[in-house]
Amino acid sequence: MNWVEMDIYTTSKGIEPLTGSLLGMGINGFVIKDSTDFEEFLNDKSVNWDYIDDDLMGLKNCETTVTVYLPENAQGLENLEAVKAELKALKSRDLDSSFGRLEYELKNVKEEDWANNWKQYFKPLTVGEKLLIKPSWEEVPEGETRTILEIDPASSFGTGQHNTTQLCLELIEKHLKAGDTLLDLGCGSGILSIGAVLLGASSVKAVDIDQNSVNIARENALKNHIPKETYSAYCGNVIEDENLVRQLGSGYQVVCANIVADVLIAMSERFRHFTADGGILVVSGIIDSRKDEVLDVIGSKGFELIEISEKEDWVAAAFRAL
Repeated sequence: MNWVEMDIYTTSKGIEPLTGSLLGMGINGFVIKDSTDFEEFLNDKSVNWDYIDDDLMGLKNCETTVTVYLPENAQGLENLEAVKAELKALKSRDLDSSFGRLEYELKNVKEEDWANNWKQYFKPLTVGEKLLIKPSWEEVPEGETRTILEIDPASSFGTGQHNTTQLCLELIEKHLKAGDTLLDLGCGSGILSIGAVLLGASSVKAVDIDQNSVNIARENALKNHIPKETYSAYCGNVIEDENLVRQLGSGYQVVCANIVADVLIAMSERFRHFTADGGILVVSGIIDSRKDEVLDVIGSKGFELIEISEKEDWVAAAFRAL
């Protein structure tokens, strides 16, 4: 397998929140290059060094960098979009810029080439009992009886390839009833909310912190022949924006959020407001090592855990609002 090197530029103070976010996304391997650590190494008087290589001395004035390695395939590009979304979220919380510029650089591949070459990896995919997810350039197999959800690779997370998306769609299919309303928090490409309409939801609202994701979700809804009056998408942060929370309203029969553990915990204060009495909350994007922590927090906010679904190292869950 080929690997893509992704350098993320931050500061010494930004290392902990950045690596915490990476761990929450299931990215467990990374390399940290930090000038502060190297200064401490140089100033360690307990060790006498006769010689230090010039390459090591170059670390003295380097920009703090966290490097991760992503597989050069569809899953890797999904991971890339998730990391990009998290960098934007970190920037929005870093009001004094103490985390640095939080920008990234790819090595071994050009991002636009990777996206274009992704076609060779992206094939029709069955999810649950009813959906077939396919890109626009693939033909529907003859005699196919599943409902077609068409979505192309784009600069937004969510094509159905990632386990978290599949788990979430499967739980939505299981618990959504015809005519239900649904709220998709952190919509990315819109795949969950679009899938919900195709599975029988009467209307959905989708929200994301990234305007580009909102635009892509709207485009994907139209591509799947969903009327504008059925599908609404908003840009904003529901954790902090009271006006957006009021605009979205409440009383949804189904609420879904496929994000990362820390954001689910931060968002948990809002979930009960959005969900109707007896309604269903579906959460995903939880790495196995943080399952108990996330589910316990959500359960303490007026929800009863009714189902856990797992695939490889990822966890999704369905709750009922009490």
